[in-house]
Amino acid sequence: MLASLRFVTSPRTVRLRLTLLYGVLFAASGAVLLTITFLLVWNSRRNATALRYGTLEPGLPAPTPSLTVAEQARDYVQRQNEALIQDLLIQSVFALAIMTIISFAIGWLISGRVLRPLRTMNDTIRRISARNIHERLALEGPRDELRNLADTVDGLLSRLHAALDAHKHFVANAAHELRTPLTVEHALLEEALLDPGADADTLRSTMGTLLTISEQQGRLLESLLTLAESEGGLVHRQPVDLATVTDRVVRATSTGDLLLQSTLSSALASGDPALIERLVANLVDNAVRYNVAGGRVEIVTEVTEGWAVVSVLNTGPVIPPDQLERLLEPFQRLDRTVRSNGHHGLGLSIVRAIAAAHDALLSARARPDGGLSVRVAFPLAAGLAPRKEP
Repeated sequence: MLASLRFVTSPRTVRLRLTLLYGVLFAASGAVLLTITFLLVWNSRRNATALRYGTLEPGLPAPTPSLTVAEQARDYVQRQNEALIQDLLIQSVFALAIMTIISFAIGWLISGRVLRPLRTMNDTIRRISARNIHERLALEGPRDELRNLADTVDGLLSRLHAALDAHKHFVANAAHELRTPLTVEHALLEEALLDPGADADTLRSTMGTLLTISEQQGRLLESLLTLAESEGGLVHRQPVDLATVTDRVVRATSTGDLLLQSTLSSALASGDPALIERLVANLVDNAVRYNVAGGRVEIVTEVTEGWAVVSVLNTGPVIPPDQLERLLEPFQRLDRTVRSNGHHGLGLSIVRAIAAAHDALLSARARPDGGLSVRVAFPLAAGLAPRKEP
C-alpha cells in the first residue's frame, strides 16, 4: 500500500517516466496481441462450423441429417462458439489488466535498478565542493552510457581541480610578488623617518628607489590585468597584420649587443590588435632579456598552411625540457631564486593566455644549444584561405 502511494505521489522523475513507458508499451503490445488472437480464434471457429454443417468449398458431400436437425445443431454450435469467444475475450482482457499492473510494478523496480548509478552519482556530486574536489565518482561496472557519463564527470572534476589549484597558486604568487615591494617600501620610508641626520640627498635617493619600486609594481599590475583580460576571451576581432605589429615592436626594443634578425612577411590574423601586439612584445622582450652576451634573436612572420604565424627564436641558457611547461605558468622563472630586473615571470603566461583567447596554436621548444623557440599560429582574417593544422 505504501509502495503504491509512493508511486502515485512521486514527482515526474526519470524513473516514473521509464515506468510509464514500460507499462504503456506492454499494454499496447498486449492489446495488439489480444486482438490478433481473438480474430484468429473467431475465424477458425467460423470455418470449422461451416466445414462441418455447410458447403464452404465446392465438391464436398452434403450433410445427411435432416434440415431441421442440422439447423438446430448449427445454432447450438454457433451459440457455443460465441459464448466461448466471449469468455475468452473477458478472461484475456482481465489477464491483460493484471499483467499491465504487474508490468508497471516490474518496470518501477527495473528502472530503479537501472537508474541506481545515477542516484549514486548525484549524491556524490552534491557532496563535492571546493574542499573535497579531489573526490571522484569512480563508477564501476560495464562500459555503458552511464559509465561513460561518470568518466566524463570525473574528467570535468579533474580539470576543475587543476584550474582551482592553478588559481590558488596564482593568488599566492601574486600576493607574494606584491607583498615584497610593499615591505621594501615600508622599510625605506621607516628608515628615512627615523634617521635624524637624513639630508636632502638621502631623501632624494630614497624617493628615487621608491619610485623605481612603484614603477615595477605598476608593470606587475598591468601584466596581471592583461592576463585577466586575455583569459576572459575576446570582445571583438579584426584583421591584424603580424608584420606591421612585429616591426613596430622591434623598432621600440633595445637589443644591446644582441644580433636581431627579422624576416617579416604580411600575415593578416584575426584578433584584437592591442593583445596581439602585447603577445609579440612579450615574446621579443623574453628573447632579449633571457639571452647571452653576443647572442641573437630571430623573428619571422609568415602565412603557413592557412595560418598567420609569428615565430621568435633566441639563444640563451639551456632550458631542461621538463621545465618548459612550467615556464608557461604565471610567476615562473628558470632560476626561481633570481628576479631579473623586476621581471615577474608573467611574460610567457600572458603569451599563452592571449593565444588561447585568439584560438591560436602555441608551441614552445627548448633549443639543444640553449635558448627557446616559440611559434604562435593565428587564424587568418575572415575571407582568406581556410586553415589546417600546421
